[in-house]
Amino acid sequence: MALPVEHGGWGFLLEPVVLGLVLAPGVAGVCLGLAALAAFLIRHPLKLVLMDRRRGTWHPRTGLALRFVLGYGAVALALAGAAWRLAEAPFWPALLLGIPPALVALGYDAAGRSREALPEATGAVALGASVTAIALAGGVPAGPAHGAWALLALRAVPAVLFVRSRLRLDRGLPAGIPRSLAAHALAIGAGALLALRGWGPWLGVLALVLLLARAAHGLSPRRPKLRPKDLGFRELGWGLVTLLLLAVGYRLG
Repeated sequence: MALPVEHGGWGFLLEPVVLGLVLAPGVAGVCLGLAALAAFLIRHPLKLVLMDRRRGTWHPRTGLALRFVLGYGAVALALAGAAWRLAEAPFWPALLLGIPPALVALGYDAAGRSREALPEATGAVALGASVTAIALAGGVPAGPAHGAWALLALRAVPAVLFVRSRLRLDRGLPAGIPRSLAAHALAIGAGALLALRGWGPWLGVLALVLLLARAAHGLSPRRPKLRPKDLGFRELGWGLVTLLLLAVGYRLG
């Protein structure tokens, strides 16, 4: 009831928070990171409430889930308020930009379709807003602050497509392999444009190239046999590799 049943979202939550604190360490950033955690925890109980209301029912679990929603929401607002008082510069624009993809994900949650590609991708993109908010709060220029969010989105959306393709491929279903590989290739091109503008490090482009290589191997006939759980842990590892390369790249300028 209080914690999400999907484990993959934890990586999409922690990567932007950690990268944001690398870019702009400070108390305001810590408050925003904890606020992002509270906002992330809202999604599962809120999904239960929305689904029950869509069915026109109200169970004891519905009331309990609603109390978790209100509690997490209060904590998120309190932490965001503390960050506002401590921040060196306004960070609200990043949070506002994160609302539309979050609403898309919640709309699919309410319809009981949260396992589809679009809500998984938009949910990951919405979580990435925390890196820009933390960076802006710490005084990082807008270009690199938003570039970090873009790079994490370029990692997250192809990752969602890859995992879905891999699971369908292992089950003998149409996997959409060209779409997954094309998304990775487009991400590399977009990452290179960010690096050329000085909004992202070239090590971020290297990370995206490595992710394309892992997708090409993972969707090939030579792919190793993996359980879905093991695939999830591998993706967490690739997320860590991406995070390390981005952190080093930004620190080196």
